[in-house]
Formats: sequence, C-alpha cells, structure tokens
Amino acid sequence: MRSQSTGDAKPPTALAKLYLEDGTCLVGLSFGCHESVEGEVVFTTGMVGYTESLTDPSYQGQILTMTQPMVGNYGVPDRTKMDEFGLPAFFESKKIHAKALIVQDYSYHYSHWNAVSSLGDWLKEEGVAGLCNIDTRMLTKKIREKGALLGRIEVDLNATPPDFSQMTNPNRSHLVSEVSTKEVVVYGKGNPVKIIAVDCGMKYNIIRQLVRRGAELTVVPWDYPFAAELHKFDGLFLSNGPGDPTMCVATINELKKVINCSDDQVKPIFGICLGNQLMGLAAGGKAEKLPFGNRGQNQPVLNHQTGECYITPQNHGYHINCETLEPGWKILFTNANDGSNEGIAHETRPYFTAQFHPEASCGPSDTEFMFDTFLEACQQANKKITFPVRKPAPPMSSAKKILLLGSGGTSIGQAGEFDYSGGQAIKALKEEGKEVVLMNPNIASVQTNMDNKSHSKADHIYFLPVTPDFVEEVIKKEKPDGIVVSMGGQTALNCAIAMYEAGIFEKYNVQVLGTPIDVVIDTEDRQLFSDRLNEINEKIAESYAVDNLQDAIEAAKKIGYPLMIRSAFALGGLGSGICHNEEMLKDMGSKALSLSDQILVERSMKGWKEIEYEVVRDAHDNCITVCNMENFDPLGIHTGDSIVMAPSQTLSNQEYHMLRDTAIKVVRHLGIIGECNIQYALHPESLEYCIIEVNARLSRSSALASKATGYPLAFVAAKLVLGIPLTDVQNAVTKKTQACFEPSLDYIVTKIPRWDMTKFEGVSTQIGSAMKSVGEVMGIGRTMEESFQKAIRMVDPANKGFYPRYRFTKEQLLEELTVPTDRRIHAIAQALYEKALTVEEIHDMTKIDQWFLRRCESIVKTWDKMSQITLDAVSNDLLKEAKINGFSDVQISQAVKNEVSEDEVRIKRQSAGIIPKTKQIDTLAAEFPADTNYLYMTYHGIENDVDCANGGIIVLGSGAYRIGSSIEFDWCGVSAIRALRDMGYYATMVNYNPETVSTDYDECDRLYFEELSRERVLDIYEMDKSNGVVVSVGGQIPNGLSIPLDKAGVKILGTAASMIDNAEDRKKFSSALDEIGVQQPRWSELSSLGSALTFANNVGYPVLVRPSYVLSGAAMNVAWNDEQLRACLDEATEVSQEHPVVISDFIEGAAEIEMDAVAKDGDIIAAAIHEHIENAGVHSGDATLVLPPQALTAYQKQRVRDATKKIAKRLNITGPLNIQFVAKGTDVMCIECNVRASRSFPFVSKTMGVDFIEAATRAMVGADTSAMNLPGLDTRNRPANFVGVKAPMFSFTRLRGSDPVLGVEMASTGEVACYGSNKEEAFLKSLLSTGFQMPKKNILISVQEKFIDDATHCVYQLHELGYKIYATKKTAEALKKNDVPCEMVGYPTEKIHGIEGPNAVDMIKSKSICLVVNIPTHESTRLEDNYLMRRTAVDFGIPLLTNMNLVKCFTDAVHKYEMDAGKMIGLHPKTLFEHYASETDSDAWTDPAEYH
Repeated sequence: MRSQSTGDAKPPTALAKLYLEDGTCLVGLSFGCHESVEGEVVFTTGMVGYTESLTDPSYQGQILTMTQPMVGNYGVPDRTKMDEFGLPAFFESKKIHAKALIVQDYSYHYSHWNAVSSLGDWLKEEGVAGLCNIDTRMLTKKIREKGALLGRIEVDLNATPPDFSQMTNPNRSHLVSEVSTKEVVVYGKGNPVKIIAVDCGMKYNIIRQLVRRGAELTVVPWDYPFAAELHKFDGLFLSNGPGDPTMCVATINELKKVINCSDDQVKPIFGICLGNQLMGLAAGGKAEKLPFGNRGQNQPVLNHQTGECYITPQNHGYHINCETLEPGWKILFTNANDGSNEGIAHETRPYFTAQFHPEASCGPSDTEFMFDTFLEACQQANKKITFPVRKPAPPMSSAKKILLLGSGGTSIGQAGEFDYSGGQAIKALKEEGKEVVLMNPNIASVQTNMDNKSHSKADHIYFLPVTPDFVEEVIKKEKPDGIVVSMGGQTALNCAIAMYEAGIFEKYNVQVLGTPIDVVIDTEDRQLFSDRLNEINEKIAESYAVDNLQDAIEAAKKIGYPLMIRSAFALGGLGSGICHNEEMLKDMGSKALSLSDQILVERSMKGWKEIEYEVVRDAHDNCITVCNMENFDPLGIHTGDSIVMAPSQTLSNQEYHMLRDTAIKVVRHLGIIGECNIQYALHPESLEYCIIEVNARLSRSSALASKATGYPLAFVAAKLVLGIPLTDVQNAVTKKTQACFEPSLDYIVTKIPRWDMTKFEGVSTQIGSAMKSVGEVMGIGRTMEESFQKAIRMVDPANKGFYPRYRFTKEQLLEELTVPTDRRIHAIAQALYEKALTVEEIHDMTKIDQWFLRRCESIVKTWDKMSQITLDAVSNDLLKEAKINGFSDVQISQAVKNEVSEDEVRIKRQSAGIIPKTKQIDTLAAEFPADTNYLYMTYHGIENDVDCANGGIIVLGSGAYRIGSSIEFDWCGVSAIRALRDMGYYATMVNYNPETVSTDYDECDRLYFEELSRERVLDIYEMDKSNGVVVSVGGQIPNGLSIPLDKAGVKILGTAASMIDNAEDRKKFSSALDEIGVQQPRWSELSSLGSALTFANNVGYPVLVRPSYVLSGAAMNVAWNDEQLRACLDEATEVSQEHPVVISDFIEGAAEIEMDAVAKDGDIIAAAIHEHIENAGVHSGDATLVLPPQALTAYQKQRVRDATKKIAKRLNITGPLNIQFVAKGTDVMCIECNVRASRSFPFVSKTMGVDFIEAATRAMVGADTSAMNLPGLDTRNRPANFVGVKAPMFSFTRLRGSDPVLGVEMASTGEVACYGSNKEEAFLKSLLSTGFQMPKKNILISVQEKFIDDATHCVYQLHELGYKIYATKKTAEALKKNDVPCEMVGYPTEKIHGIEGPNAVDMIKSKSICLVVNIPTHESTRLEDNYLMRRTAVDFGIPLLTNMNLVKCFTDAVHKYEMDAGKMIGLHPKTLFEHYASETDSDAWTDPAEYH
C-alpha cells in the first residue's frame, strides 16, 4: 500500500483499437483489463473525480471518455476502507459500472497520500478496459456533432471491424434493473425522519447526505410497490440511474398513484437525475434523448424560483420535454447552456426534482442544500417547497461617467497584466454606454491609446501620478459619478483606500463600483482579515498582526521559528519572508515596517502545497470559480516566482471541491463583487488547509487565469461592478453560452517566471516569499511534459528544454535543491539526467510533489533512449514520443548520437507525417462549438480544430517581459496587428506572454499562444500558407529570428534579414559607418585579450565592451583599467559566443541623443529626435527622455538627421529603426542602430500625435502613408507648445542586496511619461508617477569630489527653499567652504569603528532623512559607505537620486515653482489644474478629450 508509484512503474505498451459506429477507427494503448468490450461512447468534461465517475451506476453500459487529458495522477484509494454506514468510503458503488475508460494520457505514475494503487491496476482488478493515447478532443467533438456513438474496443488488432447493426445498444437494455438493489436495505436505523428511497442506481453519496442529516433511509428495488407503503414514511426519494427512463414502467405507475393521491395522503417527494425523469413522465412530460447528454461538473442551472444560477455536476443522456406536463406542475430549473429542463415542481404539493446531482461526488456541492429542503418538508406536513432566499441585489449603478485608475509604470509584481485588464474593463464599460476617464501615466500601455485603431478607448486620458492629490483634482475637473479601482493593481487600490479614509469619494459623491473599499481593507489588513475569516470558522495560519518590532518578537515566542512575516497593503509579497531566528526577524521586520504600517507574524507552512482559485461573484450572489492553479513549487516561494500549472494536477475530487467550496463561502462572506483570487496552503498528507490571502482585485494571476482558460475575467468583472448579473453576460468565446459557468480545460498550461537577477550586482538569487521575477511565460500542451518543456524554452531562447543548462558541483547541486534559486529547475534536470539523485531524494529536499518529478523523469527517459542511437536509427514511434514529451527539433538534434542539424530532424519528422496539430482554447473542452481564434499546437492529436488560414501576415510578439523588453514592445505588436487589420489584411499574432494585450484573442484574426522559435514559426507559416512575417515590432527575440527564418525561406516583411544582421553584428555595423562617413567612437573587433589591451592603452581608458545580438545592454560594460577589461571581456564572450564582440572608446561627459524613425526603401518617412537628461553611460532604457529636446543645439540636431539619412539608405531600411548618438563639443557620434522598434516608440508616437508603428507597418506592406501627417526629417517644432518627459521605473526595493546605481546595462523594469508646458513641469510629474515622494524637511547629500561644483549650485537651491541639508564628511567640508549651510553626518562604517555622532544610515532608517543624493564615480574610494547609503534608502522607502544631471533637473524644477519645503513642490495638483483651466483653446496643446 503506497501513496506513490515507484520508479519501477512501467507505461502501457499493448495496442488496442477503438471502432465507432460512424466508421472511425483509432489506435491506442491498453492500460486496463486487456479484453475487448462494447458500449455507448460518451464524454465527461469533469477535471477531477475519475474514481467517483467510474463507480457511478449511471454510467452502466457506457464507454466513458474523459476530456481532461491526464488521468490517473492521484491514483486510487483503498477499496476496503468503509465509512460509518458500511459503504466503501471513497467510491459511489461497490464496483466500476463503466464498460471502459478512454483517456488521452494515462498517468501510470501516481502520487497522493490517500492512494494505494494506480488507476490501471484498479481497472485490471475490476476487469474493466482502459485505452489511452487517443485524441480525446477529436472524439468529444465527434460525439458533440453526431451524438453518443456505439463503440468497440478491440484488443485483437487483426480482428475484422465490428458489425454495428448486430451490436446491442445499451439504451435498449433495462440498465436500471442491472444496477438496482435486489433487496430492501435500511441505513441510519433509528434516525427520526423516515424516508423510502427507490434505488434506480443510487450513488452512495446520496445515502450519506440523507442519513447524516437524520434520515432513516429504507432503500428499495426500482420495481418495489412503494405506493402502498408510503403512509409508513415521512417522504419519498427517487434516485439517479442509467439508461432510458421509459423502461421503468413499474416505477412510473407507482409514482402516478403517489402524486395523484388525496391531499391527506401527500408526502414530500424529491427526485434526482433519473428520478427527475421518472417524476416528469408520471406528471405527463415526455422523455427525450439528448444528442450527447450532459456529463461533467460545470453545468450552469437557473432556478426559476429564486433567479440564482448554480454550477452543477451532471450525468444523464435524457431530459424531460415539459410541454405536455399536467396542470399544477411547473418548471423549476433550466440548463443555462442548452435550455434543457433541469427539474420540475408541483405548484401546491411538496414534490420537486433536480436533473443534476446535489450530492455531487464528483463535482461542486453548491446545491447540497436541497437535501435540507427535502428533510425540512418531511418534518412539516404539507409544507410547500421553498429554497433559501438570498438578499436582494443592490440597484444597478446609475453611473454614466466612470473614472478608471490605472496601475502606473510596470514594476516587479505589477507588470503588463494591468494594461490587459484595464483595457478589457474599458471595452466592457464602453459596451455598456459609459463615458470613461482613465488616469494612468504608463505611456507604453495600449489602454492609453487615443488613435482611431483603438475601437474601445477611454474618452479622456490623464497621464498623471495615481496619487490621492492628483486623483482628487481629476474628480473635481471631470465630475465622474463612479470609480473603478480594482483594475490598477496595488497602486490603484492603495490610492483608493487613502481617499476613502479621507472621505474624498463621499465629498464628491463618487460611487466606488464593485467591491466596497471597507471590504478591500478587510482583505488587506491582516488582523481584520483574520477576524472576518474566524466569523465563518475558516482556517488561516496561526498569526498575529503587529505594528512594532517588539510585538513581533513577542508573537514569535508564541508561534516558534521558523515563521513567516507579511506586510499589509503590499504588492507581490513585498516585505515578506521566512525568519529562522530572532535576529532575522529584527532585520526583516524593521524593513517591512518601514514599508507598511502593519505586519503579520504567522506560522510557517513551508513545504505545503500552494493552490489558488480565481473567483467571480456578482451583486446577485451568483458565484463561480473560473480557474484553479497548483504551484509546482511548495509553499515558501511567492506564487509570482513559482512554476504554476492549471488546472491542478495532484488534487483529488475531495480536495479540489473542498477548496472550491471554501473559496465561494469566503468570497460571499466578505462581500466581494467582481473578481478576486484566494490562495491556500494545503497539507501534502491530509485534508488540512489554511487560507493564505484573498486579493480583492484583478491580479497577475487573473491575467494568467484568463489566458489559461479563455475566460476574460477583467471584461466580465467590469460588467459585474455595474451591477449586471453574471447570467446576463455572454461567454465571449462560444458566443452561445453565458458567462455564469466554470471553464473546463482539455489541456494543461504551465507558467514559468522570468528572472533577470544577473543584471544586478549583489542581489541574492534565492527565491522566497517576496517576488523577484520580472515577467512570465505560459506554455500550453496536452501533457505536463509538452507544456512544461515549451514553457522552459519560452523563458529564454538559450534554454533548450528541461535539460541541465548549468554545471553544478555535487555540493552546489544539493544547495540549489535545498535553498531554491532562479536556477533550481536546471538543478533538478541535472540531478535526473546525471542520475545523481533519485526522485524520492529530490522530493525529500525540495518537497515538490513526486508526481511532478516523475513527469520530469519521463522527459529524461526519452532523452536517454535517443542518446544511445543515431538519428537514422530513431524509430518513428520514438520520434513521436519525443515530440509528445515536448522535445524541440533542436533538442532532438542534440540528443542523438553524432549530433545533427535541426533541419535534418525536421525533414525526418515531416516525412514520417509527425507534424503538430492546431487546437482551440474554447473554455468548454469541446462540449459546445466555439467561435474562437485562440489556438495552440500539440503533438497529442490527429486532427486540426481549424482550417488553414490561406495567407495573411504573421506578427511575432515580444515574448516574456524582461529587463529591456517590456510592455512597450507589446504596444508595438498590438499597433502592428491593428494597422494590418485596418488595411484589410488577415493578421496572426504569435506570442506566449499571458500578461499582454497582444495575446487577447479579439485583437487579431488568429492568436497562436506558442513559442517564438524557428521551428514553431515555420510550423505556423507552413500550415497557414502565410504571406509574410513581421519581426521588427517585438524586440530582440523576433529580431534574432530574422536570419534563421530567412534562410528557411520565410518571407520577412520590411528590412531584409541581411541588413538586420549588418546592424546587429557590431563589427559589420561599425565597418558600415566607416564606409558611409558617419562619425563613431574609435573601435576595434575583439580578436584576443592582447589586442583589446593594446587598443585600450592607445585610445585611453575608459573603454566600452559591446557584444552583438543582445538586449538591454546585456554584458555591455565600461572598463576603467586593465583588470576590469579582462573581466568585461570574459562576460561579453560568454553572452555573445556566436557573434563578434567590439571594443570602443567611451566618451565621458557626452550627451546622449536618440532618433526614433520609420523608413521606406531606405528613405526616412517619420522621425523624432529626443534627448537624455543623463549623460552617456546610463543605458537608454534607464535614461530620462525629453521630447522635444530642450538642450540640443540646431547643429547637433542637424548632424543627427544627416547621419540617420545615411544609415537608413546604407541598410535599405523599410520599417522602424532606432539610432543612438553621443554628442560632445562638435562631435556627434553614432553608437548603435536597432533596425526594429525601440522601447521609446509608444512615447514618441503619443507625444508626436501619430503612430510610428502604424507608419512602419504600412511601409512594410507597401501601403501609402501620405495622409498620416508624419513628422519627417525636415519637420521642426513638433510638438511646439508642450514637453513630454519619460522616466524609468525601478524595482530595487524587491531585489535585496542589489546596488541601486545606474550604468550601461539596463536595470529599469518599466516607465512612465507625463506632459507639461515646460520640461520642469513634465519632469516633476513623471518623477512623482514613479512613486517618488517629495521631500518634506531633511536631505542627505554625499557626492564624489568631481561633482562638488555642480552639487554646490543644486544644494544651495534646496537650502533657499527651506530644506535642512545633511552631508557626509568630504561633501560637507566642500559645501561649507562654498558657504552652503549644512550639517555633517558620519559615514555608515564609522559606527562600526565606534565613532559617535549622527550617522547617515541611522538617520535614513529613522526616516529623519526624506531624500538621499549619493553620486559615486569609478574614482570613489568609500565604496561600502556609498553602497550602504543607497541600499538603506531603498530598503526603507526613502527617495534616492544617484545621477548629477537628474539632481540638477530636480532642483531646477523645484526652484522654478518656488514653494515652502514640505509641500508638493512645484506641482500642486490644484495649481496645475487652475493653470490649464485658464488657457484658451488656441493655447491648449491637446484636444479636449486627448492626453492631459
């Protein structure tokens, strides 16, 4: 008796055939009893509960197909264990009733604490056939279209096909008589309420439900003469059962006697499933066979008495046509999907039925209350049947003008998912005729578009900080009557809470739509949350909410170590972590309390499973769970940093629905309206669970769940916040069913985070309860192996799949497994590939469920088989196995002996007919036809769901968000798609990032949620016979595919692939610049270390090392001496192994200029010059951009235009381009050219008032752009009367230990932009939008000696404004010498040496400092002191400036708008709006409804 299978478990190998009466023949593998069998083939869409389904007597005579692709994961429980009634504890009858089971993938490895054997062993034990490796989606569609079919599983492969005319149709057999009890049995002897139950195939859970509620249940055979004995009982129950109800003539006749008795003889009657049909027939209705029946766990049923919609489990092939019901009967329930009858009731007598299964098992127990209703009626003679009445819904919102708060710039924990959810919300609100005002300074977001290609756009857009002051002024100006705060992440939520507490909404009579703010506070305040859950006896971890460190220490003494701390009102686990001792608690607790007013000290449940449900509830109390997800990683790692799979793979029916029921109970109790998610810790060896948290807003996992299921959560939630019931919202995917249902998945998705920790010096790579990932990917497949390997490759093109990418020593390997880092999955791969550790040993160290590890092991076993032989020797079966297990062609080419090329594998595979099939994401596992273009590819299938597109244009998306490629490239992809569709082209998007707008299925004609690899793009290109591919709008990943795709014969639209290579290859580009006479810094190709050192000594340090084909300056470094140069070269050659590395002169003190442009056939058709506030040396992605430029001379701008013209001509560019220049004196030198869109394209487009990507797309397809009013090289003064400033967003707070200082490698995670009448106004707005808090009183200054002169002027400006200046020793001495008043403070390390007096770090920690200015250079000697000041400022939430040009800009701006210290200097929202209110229309720089 084992709860897990051992390594000895073997996959099935015996073949068998499935014949269907329509002539279909499918070949699969036999995994149950290897015998031939016949029956009616039906399907169920339930995602759990195979043991309960198989033992349900209603499946008598049927061959059951499960749409859930992987079955057997959690094994089978003990058959001998009995419950308190002497019934098998975990089953619905004493045997399997289904004739056979058909699944796509049989999980011969199982893992569950309650399991004793595999599913296959149980089937063999019961003599039941099992067939796997069948395209169950194709089979489901066939049954859906043709109705349930007769079928035969044939184990004799040479047998003649069956003659179906001679086959017995089970529906013509009296199936009820086969399953009904043969004798009278009494359960619950002595219980007060006496019920007689007619057993037509009664599930054991019905017995349990009735007896546990106090019934003495007398179970009688189906043909028992119960009418004569009913007077002895308090009520009559009619059970479920199989087959045609009209065959139960004896039962129907008895029922007619009962329901037509005299009034004094009336007894309550309750019928379920077949019981409903028997009652309907007795009452005059007609039984009709449904085409394929309703079987599953997500059927929505409307209650005509209360208006509620229930999610119900069902298993029936017939329904009652109620048109001929006798007078006195009414319809009680109707199926919301297909309109079939789901229950009837008598108008005056206590007779009622349900076609669904209130007892569940398997399935949701939402209607279990019907047993209470029945027993209450049995105890009160002639009581009319009434259901619990829910509270009436509040009136629908009358708001006509709605303010929507956005999330601001993207950061760790709050990325592009809020652009997607906010955009969906705008679409939903506009559909309902609302006027929408949007506040969001995220310039790169699609939701802030105002162009005509945006069909669902806000009416007014404010690029302003989402802070209470600014939001209040927008409310005063726009006078909205409603506000939506749940679509803007934690930024919007925290802002709304502050405004609610200040009474702002009440003051201006603005209604908060959706979840009330006091409910939000209940979920965010850890103590209130704990109290609310205790009210309904729900389980949370033992915890104490504290607001100071001493109370935290006292709480820890009660709980014991290790323990977890969490911050209230925090995003992405910010300020949380596991503390192993008091010292760690003091350190982490003080930092957490600096960021939040309250922390929760709670019991650590590290090693438990982490499970999440997305929940939707409307104002009418209809409540559903849309998606459940399970973390591959156990509790202890933030869900944003975990590998996550949907649906859950290791939960039994009992666990799945226990947590689902709890989710609904909690969300109803809290009063959430709209969408939320709930996270659980589930004990890995019992049913014990704790609620971790509820997020009463759209979250990152909401976007993941939307893309995982195809259910548009944000769109639906936006409808619900207006008070619209779920039942009135249409399912946008099927366009036939409604949104009050729970999606059923016939695939698995794997989400894997993307980290970029190598970009930060000093940051710990350990992952834990505080999120560090910058993005995520989602792989879709029909097995875990396929989905998982896809996702690993999606994270980084350098990952070939589940394979050891890094070489760990044994010691390092054990450390990686014990203390998780961003490389743990590669460590697991190494342990399995090298056979260094067993699955059991890895499980013991990681606590990852053995089921997941066994599936990883199966990938390794396939690799091992291939590694023994050459490609020629690889059989078609093995090749198919590799593709089914998620191997790419590149992987296979590297696995086989005598490594071959990717193309050799592709040719062999295609010639063997092994090509991927295209399947739809349709929310309903193929149960209903779906009008959806949301697609993925799989090798688990024999047919495509869609036909060839026959042409069209493919746009390659950006892939995972990472540092250097974020939401800006999604904006570019969406713009390209919209432009193509506007021009009448059939447009296809390929992308795999669930956070994006581009992966919203209604943005394009076809969406492939797929890998951006040569192999997969070729698959799609060939399948759809595409006309061309756009590679230039998605950033570096698609750009890097241009050469491989071009060589494979793909038509690349726009600039030729060879010219893209000439720009990306550093050597070729530098040579081209020399050739056309464009000035550039002196350069040399790196041929050896010696030549590099010689070059550096000739031009003089500093020098810049630049690899080719990299993103965001990866491995780009400035070297100041020989030692640094050696280190830089090592890193650069590792990153750019296949392409040259160039070394060039680094120009100190130069200004950096950028040109964003569009060219057509080598001629520039659109151009925008912008400048960086920071000097060259700060990566362009981290720089603060100004447009139009304010400091450049006319000469510098002309030099930029001339160079741009020459470069575009030389590379013959068609499409977007971005060129970077450095300028010093009269030198204007080109340093880089990207022949693709850059991250500043959204900023440039919105500031210039014309979409540069639309122009580029038109150029690429040869369309006219003359009517677009594009700014050309000769355009001057555009824009003329306003300035835009784009500022970077950093996430240093999350990356503990990282040094928050900027360089040539990019570190920012997002950006914001604001506009103003001058540079200073726009700059300050942008700075505030990044979360920068204006200093109130004291400022700390510590600058390197070379900056003292500049610093003197800046500091004096601050002094004049009333700030008190503190400075470190050398800075203070220099300032005093220059007559600038300041007070000296000690360096951080002086405290260690016992020097008394005020210390910089202590003052930062105590928050007596409001702004830290620390500007180091390569000459700085106090490296540790500088680092400690910067890092402490970040850790304690104090604003930090580390660049002299930024400090100058800041002090100039503050000084320009002179105000007292401590006020919102320079830019009080009120004065800002008064300024714009006084301008005339001719002064205004935007249209009334455009950007503000």
